[in-house]
Amino acid sequence: MNSRIADIQSRMIALQTQQAAKTAPAQPTTTQSTGGSGDEFAAQLRQALAGNNAPSTAAAANKSYSLNSKGIPTELAAYGNGKIPANALEQVGTTRHKLWAPAAQGLNDMIADAKRDGVKIGITDSYRPFEEQVDLARRKGLYSQGGLAAKPGTSEHGWGMATDLDLDSKAQAWMRKNADKYGFVENVPREPWHWAYKPKSA
Repeated sequence: MNSRIADIQSRMIALQTQQAAKTAPAQPTTTQSTGGSGDEFAAQLRQALAGNNAPSTAAAANKSYSLNSKGIPTELAAYGNGKIPANALEQVGTTRHKLWAPAAQGLNDMIADAKRDGVKIGITDSYRPFEEQVDLARRKGLYSQGGLAAKPGTSEHGWGMATDLDLDSKAQAWMRKNADKYGFVENVPREPWHWAYKPKSA
């Protein structure tokens, strides 16, 4: 997060410097109509805040972690499934949804890049505390019994590493082609809306 803030600040300074150079009295006026520097600045700032830049995508998807035998980062495993503290989670865009911070960063980047391609990705579920897993299992039944819920304490949602997405056919096709670039995989055959973040092992 600190590197993203630093990147945003450096972009702001660079754009302010460019704007000052363009408006300095010694500079000749131009008749080019390419959009005001204010618009350009705003677009760059929005892109940086949304995490739309390629370096952040690469960093989120390519960073490696110490994983346990089940592929769970050891830093998360220490907390326990469904017991991840708020400071280890990050908000997904402007929604109420949260994921483990690297997963949230990857998802934010993916949603922004899809939007640039004219594809809308919605989100319907994310991190599930243990109590919510218990409630879901009660309401929807366990997979082992033909239901739709993992046994409480074993859900990928309980690690903050899975999200349920709202996808039309175009978005589903885009996800299947691009999601792995952001660290996400479609790994539950009965649930095409379920996408899990799979960090790389150190």
